[in-house]
Amino acid sequence: MRKFDTKVQHLKYKVLREVAKQAWHGTLLENITEIPKTIVPGKTSTMRCCVYKERAILSERVRIAMGGNRENPNVIEVIDIACDECPAAGYEVTDSCRGCLAHRCEDVCKRGAISFDANHVAHIDKEKCVECGQCAKVCPYSAIVNRKRPCQNACKIKAISINEENAASIDNETCIACGACVYQCPFGAIMDKSYILDVVDCIKNSDNNQKYKVYAMVAPSISSQFTYAKLGQVIKGLKELGFFAVVEAALGADMVAQAESKELSEKGFLTSSCCPAFVAYVKSAFPDLVQYISHTLSPMATLAKHIKETDPDAKVVFIGPCTAKKAEAQLDSVKPYVDAVITFEELQALYDSKDIDITTLDEEILDNASYFGRIFARSGGLTDAVAQGLAEQNIDFDLKALPCDGIEACKVALLKKKKNVLTANFIEGMACVGGCIGGAGCLTHGEKNKAEVDKYGREASEKTIGDAISVLK
Repeated sequence: MRKFDTKVQHLKYKVLREVAKQAWHGTLLENITEIPKTIVPGKTSTMRCCVYKERAILSERVRIAMGGNRENPNVIEVIDIACDECPAAGYEVTDSCRGCLAHRCEDVCKRGAISFDANHVAHIDKEKCVECGQCAKVCPYSAIVNRKRPCQNACKIKAISINEENAASIDNETCIACGACVYQCPFGAIMDKSYILDVVDCIKNSDNNQKYKVYAMVAPSISSQFTYAKLGQVIKGLKELGFFAVVEAALGADMVAQAESKELSEKGFLTSSCCPAFVAYVKSAFPDLVQYISHTLSPMATLAKHIKETDPDAKVVFIGPCTAKKAEAQLDSVKPYVDAVITFEELQALYDSKDIDITTLDEEILDNASYFGRIFARSGGLTDAVAQGLAEQNIDFDLKALPCDGIEACKVALLKKKKNVLTANFIEGMACVGGCIGGAGCLTHGEKNKAEVDKYGREASEKTIGDAISVLK
């Protein structure tokens, strides 16, 4: 069974696996230049002009796999030399242009960017064009099209532009680190920084968990991943990697549902704080609405804080589908509690870097959370959990929730709130379509993932939020 959706993911995985393998053996620095040669041998055919360019790009992939540019605060980076195969972006006149006499495109263009050749075929002057799109709207033949790149189409908040070198450029002030561009780039020219080396060092330096204990906190969306093995084998594999214990971030979700439902009833209106990309979007695009963001930390940070309060020397590694979690872990409010964040892609690389075939392992039970904590992984899950939190605490509050599935839906809801025309009193914001199960760091993406999450939720032995968090007291 395939472990990844795309060959780009597989290539990224191979780099991560080799970096981690060398790190386990303590030979990374001395063998770092050999990794590209290992992945692309000299006689291997390549999609690039030559094997040498392919290796140069792989060297950049290795750099990002080792943490990337430390001077760039964004966890998303562009590999400029890999970003050269997409056509030039912007509006173009296609062969559908009939050379008509009406010239509506010329009339509507306020910049004088439209001209015609001897056959009356339109041409666009890129230096004058401001990409307003008016010419495309009036063309009777739909002959003018907008050649947006996949990364630009993926980025719904318009944080990506094309620079003078014809490569993608990310506006760090606008970017919310959702990773949509990472997953959609067909050349793998945009990557999320990896902190896989931090995890390897964390485990190695723990001296078999004698100096300090290393906890793996897994996101509930793990239930829809690693489809070639059983979930219990995935959990056992984490122990084989050297983690002291595996805990569910869903337990943190239970804690958040209880706290956030109470906070909502006290304030009357809230936007959720669980999705870091959504929170970043509110802060950057709707600063006037920041006051409404729940003060409750995310499930990751909430549970990590509890672990650190119980065992101050513990190390916590979050494992999930989200690239934005890497950015969240760098926040001053979260950094003391979370030591590293990796994605499911990176976890697969960790398994294989130590030659751990999880399909051969026994199963280990993971049972920390309730049904409601586990369904946080999909759109609408947080809303259901908040409703349950209100009911369990006997709080009389008329919940009018609006689950927003994807950042575009979030934008519509926030605009309505800004204009005071929103009837809902709770916005559940999920930047990725489908919720966390649509995260860029997933091994697989698909509709079946929602069903797997719900099934995983129903298997929880703790049926209420209160029962789940009672063990923490």
